[in-house]
Amino acid sequence: MSTMQTTALMDKVMGALAELPMIDIHTHLVAGRLGARGLHDILLYHFVVSDLYGAGCPSGKRLTEYPGFPTLEEGHQRVQEALPYLQSIRNTHVFWGVRTILRDLYNWNEPITASNWKKLDAIIRERSDDRAWHYSVINKLNIQRSSTELARRWGKNDDNLFQYTLEWGMFARCQWGEFDTALYDLERTWGRPPESPAPIGSGTRPATERVIRSLADVHAAIKHYVSVIPTDMCVSMATHISTDINYRNVTDAEMEAAIARRGQAGESERDIYVSYIQEHFLTELEAKLADKLVYQFSFAAEPLPYETGSFMRQTTLRQVAEMIGRHSKLRFQCFVASRHADQTLCTMARELPNLSLAGVWWHNFNPDAMRQVMCQRLDMVPVNKHVGFFSDAYCIEWTYGKAFLIRKQLASVLAQKIEQGQYSFEDAISIARSIVYETPQTFNGFKPQKQSA
Repeated sequence: MSTMQTTALMDKVMGALAELPMIDIHTHLVAGRLGARGLHDILLYHFVVSDLYGAGCPSGKRLTEYPGFPTLEEGHQRVQEALPYLQSIRNTHVFWGVRTILRDLYNWNEPITASNWKKLDAIIRERSDDRAWHYSVINKLNIQRSSTELARRWGKNDDNLFQYTLEWGMFARCQWGEFDTALYDLERTWGRPPESPAPIGSGTRPATERVIRSLADVHAAIKHYVSVIPTDMCVSMATHISTDINYRNVTDAEMEAAIARRGQAGESERDIYVSYIQEHFLTELEAKLADKLVYQFSFAAEPLPYETGSFMRQTTLRQVAEMIGRHSKLRFQCFVASRHADQTLCTMARELPNLSLAGVWWHNFNPDAMRQVMCQRLDMVPVNKHVGFFSDAYCIEWTYGKAFLIRKQLASVLAQKIEQGQYSFEDAISIARSIVYETPQTFNGFKPQKQSA
């Protein structure tokens, strides 16, 4: 095909994708507060903060997160701090997302400058509580159901939109410079109702009501956790599996001895804590809730002082395959941040019937990696175990921005497959519908409905 014909085909595919219904299986939207509260929520989404920090901006921390929110002073101070560095990140895919959001949703086509940012901020704030407008964005995207953290449910606001994910204990997630995180995270959940997870790179650890001092405590805390998962509202739980850990079978005696050494814990004790808690938690979850929940785990994004870098050991991939195989009644779903690991995960999904792959996450979320991951999964993974979209958004504007970027790359991949004769146009759109709408229902348990405020 000529370049003109290729462009026309891609535009045709893009148009057809825009008409498909979608389910957004993973977000951090706050029920009742779906929209951006000001320019900071769009411009300082944590993806953009990382770009700015890399360009020299002094602040690498995220803005204050739910249940708190940035004050007007914090939002304005951080926007002003970022302004001198915007020119340096104008090349990035994330800033393409910023420009797309501002252009399509706010009719803003100017560069953001010291002289005009307050005007833009005021425009965004005018719509921050306009729920009809928020739902118009959702309907423009044709999103018929979303998921957000259970801790971000506010009354019954937006229960028509959301089914929920329990994102709470992160027993296999490492924190920068810590060795007993698994024990601490289990302690902070023990005896309590579901809450928010500990933030990445928190730097502080508030005292917990209970302290794990024995093997019996570990088992009691795990049983409590599983017993309070509200399966009437949650379709999944979301956590992280760190590639830093050497996952192995740990005996009761090894775990007891490691608990006794907690005050002097190092990498060896860290691996024992995580391996033991993870295995016993999955065993309890499989026994009690295998038919109720999908166990979602992020993978290959490991802590740095503020955010994460993309790291993955081949050994971890094998160990996690064994973990999934041992718990064959549980449904596992992976969000991976390493493109080279994705090929291995595709082979795992072909041989592990209970493993699904979902979307593109963090360090895979750039156009070149997206296209490679999408193409690879379309070639290797059955559509009933392939979920094509989740936004990971914290405001509805970024749901729009992510959906735009993902549709654009999916259109390119599908057009290429049509050109080479692998799919007909009708096949391509049918396959796309499966991965963005049907598989979230059959594998994840979503129940779509047309959205209105």
